[in-house]
Amino acid sequence: MDVSPFVDKLAREFAALAEIDSGDAGALAARLEPVIRLTLFDALVAAADEINRDLAPGSVELRIRGRDPNFVVTPSSPERSPETVVGSGTLSAEEGVTARINVRIPQQLKAAIERAASREGRSVDAWLGQMASAMVQQDRAPCVAVRRGKRGRQRYTAWVR
Repeated sequence: MDVSPFVDKLAREFAALAEIDSGDAGALAARLEPVIRLTLFDALVAAADEINRDLAPGSVELRIRGRDPNFVVTPSSPERSPETVVGSGTLSAEEGVTARINVRIPQQLKAAIERAASREGRSVDAWLGQMASAMVQQDRAPCVAVRRGKRGRQRYTAWVR
């Protein structure tokens, strides 16, 4: 995150206050406190916005109670994972000896894969392994189990920007 705008804002405010004839350092500090606090809140809001872009579909929110900022993090809802696939045998992306494979894919697809892996907090390799395992399992079993919500019904949620 670029903090230059916040530093520049504080520098401008300090320069404006320095022009005021003030012999009392306590009075100057008292005048600076709200400006500093507001500038720090601006920095926290900018940080929350930046985190939200990377955390989607989860979110982080800045709430101010009195004079104290608080972050509220809402994790993304769990999505269907390869473990929910119904079948006779299961293949796990984390099991066994690893093998190396080279794949040539369009740059746009690579970027989409990186974003999807990042949203789940996984490496691209782990994410691709999980997805490949899920696809292989679907070939083995025509039926995929769907997790139900707390109330027993299916729900569809999405993140919209």
